[in-house]
Amino acid sequence: MQGIVYKSTGSWYQVKAEDGQFYDCRIKGRFRIEGIKSTNPIAVGDQVRFRLETLGDETVGHIDEILERQNYIIRKSVKLSAQTHIIAANIDRVFLLITLDNPKTYTIFIDRFLATAEAYEIPCTLLFNKTDVASEEDKDEIAYLMGLYREIGYDCLAISAKSGKHVDRVKAMMVDQTSMFAGHSGVGKSTLINRLAPELDLKTSEISETHRQGQHTTTFAQMYDLSFGGRIIDTPGIKGFGLVDMEVEEIGDYFPEIFALKGECKFNNCLHLDEPKCAVKEALESGELAMSRYRSYVQIITEEDDTYRQDPFQET
Repeated sequence: MQGIVYKSTGSWYQVKAEDGQFYDCRIKGRFRIEGIKSTNPIAVGDQVRFRLETLGDETVGHIDEILERQNYIIRKSVKLSAQTHIIAANIDRVFLLITLDNPKTYTIFIDRFLATAEAYEIPCTLLFNKTDVASEEDKDEIAYLMGLYREIGYDCLAISAKSGKHVDRVKAMMVDQTSMFAGHSGVGKSTLINRLAPELDLKTSEISETHRQGQHTTTFAQMYDLSFGGRIIDTPGIKGFGLVDMEVEEIGDYFPEIFALKGECKFNNCLHLDEPKCAVKEALESGELAMSRYRSYVQIITEEDDTYRQDPFQET
């Protein structure tokens, strides 16, 4: 039988077969694919082949094969640094939810996420949420960031999942697509899904006033069918985002504005750090390249730290 993985809990997988029925499946022994050392070799969105086995009164599915992936979003495992975690596979578009307060989303996180989406050729839309409660200062910053990322080529939208502002525009982009929502805990992923598809009635949680950050409401990635066509993958809140399987020399290729300039550098292996006649550094000095984007690029290629809830370049 063939189907699509709708939920992964680490040891059990909920698979929707071609006949529309859901089956609880497991994998036997070690399962490796494409040489990836992953904490979850099978991810939500994977297309799989499985067989059913009856044990007493129980029917259990066993996954034998993962079909070729169109793409996937992957990051370093939080607990096992030598391994990776595949968040979801076979995605048509990913929506990254961003908030400037409750919790704060820093540009280093946004840029790391975008670089991974670029590497796996997944279109990404930035959703600036909670605009209904944003201060005037935050509204100015939202406008600045939207201008910055739109100039690079990314779709950006200011929304309010709570009030419904511009949610119809998000919905229009999701029709007949497999979409994924991502972001820190507390940015409003579940609230937005409930606004888009009230029948799902996902659990939401208030922000912790003590720590000013979101509480986890989604434990495992899970996919849902949408009444207006298509599917949505809801993911656990992501605190950090470590890049995987990228050579230092190629990271600049996943920053579109840096990639566009690299051909003008004196050296074809320029890393845009201290090399002479570097077109990227010249663009930075002239204001053509945003400092926040360059700082993100430099941090990615010069260190491996995966703890960046705080902006390391923020003045204190």
